[in-house]
Amino acid sequence: MMVVSYIGNYRSINGTLAWGSNTMAIPDLTNYLIFARVVATGSISAGARELNMPKSTVSRRLTELEEEQGVRLLHRSTRGLKLTEIGQAFLVHCETLVAAAEAAQQVTQMVQETPRGEIHVSSPYAISQSMLVTLLPEFLALYPEVRINLMVTNRPVNLIDEGVDVALRVRPFIEDSSLIARPLADSPSTLFRSPNRGDVARIDKPLRHPLDLVHYPHLSLHYTSGRYRYDLTAQSGEKLTVSFRPRLITDDMIVLREAAIEGLGIVSLPNYLGEQAVQDGLLEPILPDWSLPVGIMHMVYPYRRGLLPAVRVFIDFLAERLPATAQRSLNTT
Repeated sequence: MMVVSYIGNYRSINGTLAWGSNTMAIPDLTNYLIFARVVATGSISAGARELNMPKSTVSRRLTELEEEQGVRLLHRSTRGLKLTEIGQAFLVHCETLVAAAEAAQQVTQMVQETPRGEIHVSSPYAISQSMLVTLLPEFLALYPEVRINLMVTNRPVNLIDEGVDVALRVRPFIEDSSLIARPLADSPSTLFRSPNRGDVARIDKPLRHPLDLVHYPHLSLHYTSGRYRYDLTAQSGEKLTVSFRPRLITDDMIVLREAAIEGLGIVSLPNYLGEQAVQDGLLEPILPDWSLPVGIMHMVYPYRRGLLPAVRVFIDFLAERLPATAQRSLNTT
């Protein structure tokens, strides 16, 4: 039995599309999407994680796609994936199909009245403990059907590989151009010490110039480079780098602040973390004529035409509230 149906200028004969006298099999667009996501993530393993599919299934679907097309689209090796020349041209059209599918999905998502579902967020310790600690409860109260999975880490997570929807970072700039990076606020830092406690208070040496820092113990975040130093700029424009060997190294700035309060060493802290301690007389800023590099607090998320409603309202909430929260504590010195 032959079944014929019509869609616009196309007719379908037993599941095969025909235009005039030409016929073609209906392609499995899922394979096109898988191909585009694997290329975007850089590996079959990463693509499988993002698509929530077994790696073996993704690999098999890619093989099926190449067999359907009759050409090799990817070179696979232990070093990773590399597009063939025809694969590069094919990818452009696959990305167009994916974008169209996301746009279509967005239409249905936007009609939902209530944002819902889980949002995966990454944030450094300092921002989490000083800002998100008050902002997240407020957001969750506004959107009771949203769940937040917060990853607190100082390392720069790979948003695609680790399934993170939104990340907060403090950097002069964001290196990965494939991400959307929205600057929220400047984040200046200052050198602080305890005014009257611990080893710092017992050192009878003046602190009028950066070179005087060599007489004091220091506390620091962990730097993977292994190079611990202050890059300082004078009001006159003079630049000076002072290297030091930390007495305490940790990824937790709150620990560093408390250790500095106890007089264990000099520390560089974002102003928003030192403000209250300065007001309480527990810390004091030093070298006021010299400044440290100014970081910029960014909100980072993958480029997508169709963000889920829960992610979209979370981004809008942080864009509105975080700058004001940060600004209240950025000018302490």
